[in-house]
Amino acid sequence: MAFVITAEQLEAQNRIVDWFKRSTRQTFVLTGFAGTGKTELLRHTVCDRLELEPDKSAAFVTPTGKAATVLIKKGIPACTVHRLIYQLIPEKREIEINGRKVTVEKLTFRRRESIDKNIKLIVLDEASMVSDEVLFDVLNFGVKVLLCGDDCQLPPVEGFNSYLQVPDFSLKKIVRQSEDNPIIALSAMAREGKPIPFGNYGNRAFVIDRRRFVGEKRKKLLVRADQIICGLNKTRARINDEMRAIYGFSGLPKDGEKLICTQNNWEQYIDGEMKFNLVNGIIGTAIEPFFDEEHFMGFMQFKPEFLYEKCPEALPFDLGVFMDGQYRYKHGDYFETFDEEGNPVSVFTLNRFEYGYCISCHKAQGSEFDSAIVFDESYAFKSDRNRWLYTAITRAREKLILVR
Repeated sequence: MAFVITAEQLEAQNRIVDWFKRSTRQTFVLTGFAGTGKTELLRHTVCDRLELEPDKSAAFVTPTGKAATVLIKKGIPACTVHRLIYQLIPEKREIEINGRKVTVEKLTFRRRESIDKNIKLIVLDEASMVSDEVLFDVLNFGVKVLLCGDDCQLPPVEGFNSYLQVPDFSLKKIVRQSEDNPIIALSAMAREGKPIPFGNYGNRAFVIDRRRFVGEKRKKLLVRADQIICGLNKTRARINDEMRAIYGFSGLPKDGEKLICTQNNWEQYIDGEMKFNLVNGIIGTAIEPFFDEEHFMGFMQFKPEFLYEKCPEALPFDLGVFMDGQYRYKHGDYFETFDEEGNPVSVFTLNRFEYGYCISCHKAQGSEFDSAIVFDESYAFKSDRNRWLYTAITRAREKLILVR
């Protein structure tokens, strides 16, 4: 399907082209509300107008593997910003495991001294999720950087992003959905801090009083949603327990359960081509998990929701959170495996997962779902309450239920 450019997008495109060809400024900041066509505009501008080739003269990067997959599905080769600018350096360390000293390799991040000299432009999508600290490392390579993001979304979980506060151009016109789409209308009300009345908005968005969201109706709607989103940890835990009960699950994670990774492990790849790391926020399915309860460890195959394949190897994970609600091991703890004769054969680190039926809005940022149920807990985020609600609402692409 051909890209039909709007007058507003054309103006943005012309400014980007003029900046890239004539300006000495290293950055151009493009912002836009959800649904304004930012990603398609980037592809058309970089590939067609500037005639740069993705993965060669132009590097498309995102903060997370999930966000990179959104670009890949649209035909744009992409990777995480960490993969582009940081290098994993193996450092040998001697540690003691089970009473014996073992030499292991610990991978640490270091900023690359240089990147491919053929890269003329770095395109950073979902830039609102990237801190100034990481952006500083990107800019140190001296390559022009096109930053793109929604400045109305939540700021980075760690650090601060100042670049999107002063954009060079801002897209306002919605093109992904029609202007009268109720999800877009509700997102605008949230963004502007306006009251959102209860009711049915065109049979695609529903705002429901939480006191009425009960019984069989509640159960039916929860099961149909692609993703449930909330703000508070206690709500997340309660709804995940509720969902497990609906599906008939109890005890430790079962085969087919929905899990979310809760801590980065840049040493662990989750695909055969080694494009994506196991990072915080990746949602997927547990496949044939098995457990060593005595040592609070589990192992499972894991299939990320954005990939067609499961991880090429079984992932070890901290079982404590599923047993007593507490992680038992700090990230980076090493564990040794032995052969039948008791000889050490490998060393591994534990990953962290939790149930993923209901996730926080921060974890959902950078993802879209065809249908979402949002439990509005924006009141807990004080000065960011409008940003929280706007971000949560815009995670839904086709259907939204907002429970208030």
